[in-house]
Amino acid sequence: MENIERIASFSVDHTTLTPGIYVSRVDGDVVTYDLRTRTPNTPDLMDNMTMHSLEHMLATYLRNSAIAKDVLYFGPMGCQTGFYLLVRNAQNDRVLSALKDALRKTVAHEGEIFGCSAVECGNYRTLSLAAAKKEAEAYLAVLEQKEEWSFCYV
Repeated sequence: MENIERIASFSVDHTTLTPGIYVSRVDGDVVTYDLRTRTPNTPDLMDNMTMHSLEHMLATYLRNSAIAKDVLYFGPMGCQTGFYLLVRNAQNDRVLSALKDALRKTVAHEGEIFGCSAVECGNYRTLSLAAAKKEAEAYLAVLEQKEEWSFCYV
């Protein structure tokens, strides 16, 4: 059998994680943020429509934010408990500020979800602005409940 290295994210004790924002890993000048919107291993997981819808909104707003030139990737966690945000030259306070701003803009958004067409998305029928707004509002409340985030796993 091959000698397979265990990936870093499997070394985090998911039984202690709560919703928040954490630095998952640092690779040179690239920081991976764990945007944990839900408590892992509970019945309260994001359904696909919510996850997909918020992904479209936040990916667009983050790529049009103060950190736009440094955003490398934004996407959902397969475990349905949050998102990963990869940022080059990251400064935690700027990332948190941009994230909160993107969440506020999602909550206030009127009109179509970004990328809501067969041309732009491989499963555009599973998008709901109401679901994205509800999730954005709940996660924003979590982020705003603390004056400062340590950005470290608990």
